[in-house]
Amino acid sequence: MGSLESMFDLTDVVSVTRALVDIDSTTGREGDCILWMATLLSEAGFGVVEQVVEGPRRNIYAAFGKADVVLSTHLDCVPPFFPSRVEGDTLFGRGSCDAKGAAASQVAAVETLRRQGIANVGLLFVVGEERGSDGAKTADTLACGSRYLINGEPTDNRLGIGTRGVLRVTLTARGRAAHSSFPELGESAIEKLLDALNRLRTIELPADPLMGRTHYTVGLISGGVAPNVIPPEAQAEVMFRTVGDVPGLRASLAQLSRLVTVEEVLEVPPVTMPAVAGFETATFPYTTDIPFLSSWGTPLLYGPGSIHAAHTADEHVKIADLERAVHDYAALAMRLLAQ
Repeated sequence: MGSLESMFDLTDVVSVTRALVDIDSTTGREGDCILWMATLLSEAGFGVVEQVVEGPRRNIYAAFGKADVVLSTHLDCVPPFFPSRVEGDTLFGRGSCDAKGAAASQVAAVETLRRQGIANVGLLFVVGEERGSDGAKTADTLACGSRYLINGEPTDNRLGIGTRGVLRVTLTARGRAAHSSFPELGESAIEKLLDALNRLRTIELPADPLMGRTHYTVGLISGGVAPNVIPPEAQAEVMFRTVGDVPGLRASLAQLSRLVTVEEVLEVPPVTMPAVAGFETATFPYTTDIPFLSSWGTPLLYGPGSIHAAHTADEHVKIADLERAVHDYAALAMRLLAQ
C-alpha cells in the first residue's frame, strides 16, 4: 500500500471528506481520525505539530512556515457514527456537514494556495468541540502568531458575523420528604421547581439588534424518590442561548433564588465578527470554538453545509457547496493577507 499522499490528491475535496467521515471520531474517540489527518499532511510536506489534549486525543497545527492566516475546524462528531455514501450531488455521513467537509475544504484551499506559491496560510484541527471545546481551550496555548483565524462550521457558505453564546445552569429545589398521605408534613421540591420554571417564563430576557432575543430550553428534569413520597429534591438543567448582557441575565435569574438555587455549569460568550466585501453574511444561533481560540487572531466564520443537516440521522452536504468552500476559503485568505 502506498502513502496517503499518493492515494489522495489534497485538492480532491470529495475523496478527502469521505475518508475523514469513514473514520469514527465521535467525541472522545478522535485519535484515529487525527492520526490519519496528521499523516496525510505530513506526507504532503506540511510541518505538522501534534498537541496532546488527552491520551491519543490531539490537536494538529500544520503549516509551511509562518502563517498569517489559519483555517480551523474540529474533527470530532456527535454520535451515532455512520459511514459516507454519495447519492447524486450529495455526500452523506456523520461529520460530512459538521465539520469534516469544512476540514477537507480547508485542506484543499491551503494546498491550492501553496501550488500558487502562497505558503503563509496554515491549518488547525482540534478535538472536543461537541462536548465543551477542550481541544480549542488547549490549542489556544499553541497560537502561532497568526493575524486571522477562519473557523469552519456549517454556515450555508455564508460569512458569519455573529454567533450566540451559551449560559447553562442547573436549578435545584429542595424540600422535605414525608409520606404522601400526609402532604402537610412535607414540602415538595418538584412543586417548587415547577413554580420556578413558571416564573422563568415571565422574565424579560436580554435582546440584541443583530442577533435577537435570548432564548432558552429546559433540557433535563429530574426529581423525587417514589410516587408515594413527598419529593425532597428536584433539578432542571436550562440552556440559555445568549446574545449579550450576560450580567443582566444573571441578575434576572436571581429572582428565582427564593425557590431554587442557581448553579452555573458552562458559559460561552456571544461573538461578533467582521464582514468581508463580496461575501454574503448572516448571524447564527449556535456556538463555536471561536471564543476559546482568541490567541489565533481576528476570527471569521465560514463553512459548507446547513446547520439544519448537522447532528441529524441523514447528515449530508452538497458536493457543490464543498467545492465552493474550497474557492471561498482561498479567496478569504487572500483578501485577509492583502490587508
